[in-house]
Amino acid sequence: MSETNPQDLPPAREELAPKPLAAARAALDPLAVSASGARLAPPHLATLDVTVLVPITSPRAEVRDVVVALGRELEREGRSHEFVLVFDGVRGKAWSDALELAAQHGDKLRMISFENPFGESVCLSAGFEISRGRVILTSPQYVQIDPLELAPVLAAIDAGADFVTPWRHPRVDARLNRVQSACFNWLIRQIIRMQFHDLNCYFRAIRREVLAEVAVYGDMYRFLPVIAHRQGFRVVEVPVRHLKEWGQSGFFGLGVYVRRFLDVLGVMFLTKFTLKPLRFFGSVGALCSFLGLAILAVVSYQRLTGDNEGLYGRPVFLLAVMLLVVGVQIIGFGLVGEIIIYTQARHLREYRIERVYE
Repeated sequence: MSETNPQDLPPAREELAPKPLAAARAALDPLAVSASGARLAPPHLATLDVTVLVPITSPRAEVRDVVVALGRELEREGRSHEFVLVFDGVRGKAWSDALELAAQHGDKLRMISFENPFGESVCLSAGFEISRGRVILTSPQYVQIDPLELAPVLAAIDAGADFVTPWRHPRVDARLNRVQSACFNWLIRQIIRMQFHDLNCYFRAIRREVLAEVAVYGDMYRFLPVIAHRQGFRVVEVPVRHLKEWGQSGFFGLGVYVRRFLDVLGVMFLTKFTLKPLRFFGSVGALCSFLGLAILAVVSYQRLTGDNEGLYGRPVFLLAVMLLVVGVQIIGFGLVGEIIIYTQARHLREYRIERVYE
């Protein structure tokens, strides 16, 4: 997990196997050194202006274009910077290009490689561990946004923003994709009551303090702006020029829509009910119990007014009992959650102090 030097890598494929992730954690030691003998900067000591973090999930990744285009603009802006490329179980041409770039850029370009794919959240966390920039700029594996937009994005950070999320406007991808994205972002806006228009764009500028405090897991990297805002950081949206878009066009598989729905449900819970679980589980449980009681009342009334059919033989009666029992159990989950929150409240904090004036 050190600076990659092609001269140190024999041509045999087995020697190109990724180093263990534990090597990245060695950077936590101020005296840690890389395999080539270069001293690694601990993550809490930011020595550069910007770290460009690029998760590589496809062998077709345009690594060279990203490094050249963004590097040119950062040089023009006078920002000291580095690139951290995280290969998520990927080899092929992207890996070869990265090795050539590492030879040209020296310690300004470092690489992390996983044997198996773990997803973009793990890539982001691993890259952040060895980053040396005060600002983490996450970029797709291709030039999605006009590099000239780096100036307003970093200007927003300089103006006091903790997190800058872009708004690709106008979009250049397929119309159906734009409609689906608009619906997704509209739904998120209704839940969180914030005017984010493009949570699907991962060209973001983030102060390292944000990633030090915000937990990133699963597919939650999509909702980093939401979670950062929830924890009290200043999140700003900046319109940017959209150049091109990778990915599938048209309708996605049913599994994708189910996962997105579950993601939205998770965001709703994290933003509204993290410290008030009884309100969420209590509402759902009360609804189930109310439906069960209502059905029981109707069935019992029918029985008392002359219906000779036994209650035990009616499926609707069994449904009512099941709803009542499930409702009580769900409310019980909420009560258990409240007990956990109460006992751990002193260790939890849902606010962030921006500054103390004395």
